[in-house]
Amino acid sequence: MTVQIITDSGADLPKDLLVQYNIDVIPLRVYDEQDTEFLDSVTLAPKQLFDGMRAGQVYKTSLPFYETIRQTFVTYAAKNIPCLYLAFSSELSGTYQSAMLVKQDVEEEYTEATISIIDTKCASTGQGLVVLEAAKLAQQGKTIEEICNHVTFLTQHVEHIFTVDDLQTLVRGGRVSKVAGFIGGLLNIKPLLHVEEGKLIPIEKIRGRKKVLQRMIDIMAERGSDLENQVIGISHGDDLEAAQKLQEMIQERFGTQTFVINSIGAAIGAHAGPGTLALFFLNQTK
Repeated sequence: MTVQIITDSGADLPKDLLVQYNIDVIPLRVYDEQDTEFLDSVTLAPKQLFDGMRAGQVYKTSLPFYETIRQTFVTYAAKNIPCLYLAFSSELSGTYQSAMLVKQDVEEEYTEATISIIDTKCASTGQGLVVLEAAKLAQQGKTIEEICNHVTFLTQHVEHIFTVDDLQTLVRGGRVSKVAGFIGGLLNIKPLLHVEEGKLIPIEKIRGRKKVLQRMIDIMAERGSDLENQVIGISHGDDLEAAQKLQEMIQERFGTQTFVINSIGAAIGAHAGPGTLALFFLNQTK
């Protein structure tokens, strides 16, 4: 029986891939300053969020509803369909912990249910690439054990290299330290960050957008493995032009042909802000 792959909207995968690979997505929640509640990329599009942020609106985020997670699991448990939930990094969200509680609840009611949950330690399209590989294996008829083994390997080797226009947005949301946030907005200095054990870590500060793109490519060369044959992820905060430029630079330098490019969703966008540009690849492929 085919394994059902489930993720949350932190994965930032394009809708066409979600449909093609039958990936079920649980939306995170987003709130504006008037406490209006939105569902990430369902009732609040990324473009709407970024326009609001440019106008001075501040957003906050929250976990998916407990009942939403539960109903998703029950949908498959009731049909005896094994499912694998690949969660947004537990260092950045409580979604993984919440899903573990739901799993216990559902398994008490549906004693034959097979529900596996993995903390990807990834975010945005880094998480999305892991989810996509899992979904491909599911379509190939792999067992849940085989998929979990491969996913566990991938989560240990996904590189996240990204820059934001204003690091204070991440600081305000508690995603990086205030010391690191001090450099944001000074003299056109752009922070370059990565993800380490699921946490956001500033690594360098670079003056100017053009130099940031080149440095992202250089780090990719230093850390990447078999880049020509990988699927490379690029996500952006309402800056498709920059994402496409980064894609061209990668193609020219490494010969890579397969990319997943998408806007950052509203939940991650609320913390990263407009102008964010993120690059995802593997530092080891096997």
